[in-house]
Amino acid sequence: QWATIRIERGVKKPQRQMLKTPAANGIIERDETPMEEEIARLNSDDFQFSDVLYFCRKGFEAIVEDEVTQRFSSEELLSWNLLTRTNVNFHYISLRLTIVWVIGVVVRYCFLLPLRITLATIGIMSMIVGTTLVGQLPNSSVKNYLSEVVHLTCSRILVRALSGTICYHNKENRPKKGGICVANHTSPIDAIILTTDGCYAMVGQVHGGLMGVIQRAMVKACPHVWFERSEIKDRHLVTERLREHVADKSKLPILIFPEGTCINNTSVMMFKKGSFEIGGTIYPVAIKYDPQFGDAFWNSSKYNIVSYLLRIMTSWAIVCNVWYLPPMVREKDEDAVQFANRVKSAIAHRGGLTELPWDGGLKRAKVKDTFREEQQKNYSRMLVRNGSIG
Repeated sequence: QWATIRIERGVKKPQRQMLKTPAANGIIERDETPMEEEIARLNSDDFQFSDVLYFCRKGFEAIVEDEVTQRFSSEELLSWNLLTRTNVNFHYISLRLTIVWVIGVVVRYCFLLPLRITLATIGIMSMIVGTTLVGQLPNSSVKNYLSEVVHLTCSRILVRALSGTICYHNKENRPKKGGICVANHTSPIDAIILTTDGCYAMVGQVHGGLMGVIQRAMVKACPHVWFERSEIKDRHLVTERLREHVADKSKLPILIFPEGTCINNTSVMMFKKGSFEIGGTIYPVAIKYDPQFGDAFWNSSKYNIVSYLLRIMTSWAIVCNVWYLPPMVREKDEDAVQFANRVKSAIAHRGGLTELPWDGGLKRAKVKDTFREEQQKNYSRMLVRNGSIG
């Protein structure tokens, strides 16, 4: 709307700072006052029927716009930038802009897309052939060196296939061998973005098809940790295999995305505690994409992997910043959940992302009863503390 009004008024020099303003928080303004302070402001410390109004308002806010589901849709821009980078279809503004937009479509689909598909094919085939050949060598320092060269080279080719422009910050904090690298998760290409600057041991489920071929080739050259579908459900087995990997200081650092699903580049959601029960040093990494040039978020409930790759390969570029944070270790008085939350807070603060306590699994599952019960317990404790009930 802002861009449309400016164009209709014929303003040739729009305010540049508007493009730098982060996306709006939402269509409603939320009051972040804690429950205790809000209810105390409404009435006295005793229980009142007017307390219901607080919960009704919070319920209406959640119905109109909750904090969770909006994190699973593409990040919205404040202005239209000729890339259809909005959540609505193309709309006519003027003949001149329409011509420019059509030219952009021709360039992206008829020139950039074929070139990028060619580069991606070269990168994937090089990865399969290179790791297969390196995998035939006996275990030695030479094999490890060649494996890293193959992974780095192929990852950089794949990033070029996306016209990737990546800025790495604080490289002195890059993950070291025997450690665990954890990062926020926006896209399947997050792993490629990080592998462009250093090698990691990947963790994931065994797949079929082309992905399965790539996985089997990669594991021959590098000790990646792949799990069968039946094994991935056994949390103790997964933890034990990862602990064995971390115990060997000669192996590459493990790369893990503790959120377990892709979030839309605006927030960091709950980190699963399993990654923080293994032990060892945690190397946090914050990844933040610039949404003005391309939408890196993968909405897996709306697009399959082929449609997603087509969308990002027809964007102008994938631009992002990567921050390596200082290594963190679990303190003696911390449990795995507290440690995970501390790491998540550090990543969110560094990446300029909103920190949310919700489980990313809500993308496909219903809210657990424990969340509702927790609010009931908090309200009960408040009444007991104020002496409203005996």
